[in-house]
Amino acid sequence: MGEWQLLMVGGVMLLGLLGVLVPGVPGPWLVWAAMLWWSLHVKTGLAWVLLVGSTGLLLLTQAVVWLLPPRRLRGVGITRRMAAFAGAGALLGFFLIPVVGAVLGFIGGIYGSERMRLGGHGPAMAATRAVMRAGGASVLVELLACLLVVGAWMGAAIRG
Repeated sequence: MGEWQLLMVGGVMLLGLLGVLVPGVPGPWLVWAAMLWWSLHVKTGLAWVLLVGSTGLLLLTQAVVWLLPPRRLRGVGITRRMAAFAGAGALLGFFLIPVVGAVLGFIGGIYGSERMRLGGHGPAMAATRAVMRAGGASVLVELLACLLVVGAWMGAAIRG
């Protein structure tokens, strides 16, 4: 597989990760489609295992998200800056402290954004709890699953 093709798959996966944070964009499906395309072109045993594993994980994630309370993001005060901080925190945390760091980084990003906006620890903690109750948990579940798929793909692509 050529270098430009790897960059294209990585770009679609990055769009999928960003799509998880943007309401209405099918982020997990973009990540899965990129994995499918890569697997169909690489045609190795590892590629098929990753495709099957990512398919199972993303389907399980959709079931878990369906069981969580519905997202009510309108009245909570979620901003684009908060979503950017949460996403960047999750991505950074995922690579600094594998897997668990994504959760810490996501919540930390929300808290950091609210701390800058509101100024104090108490109001920022209350706002962070409100965001997580309003739909942050479902976004976190989808983002973590997509990060796992992207991380597995990166490991396979680097491996060769």
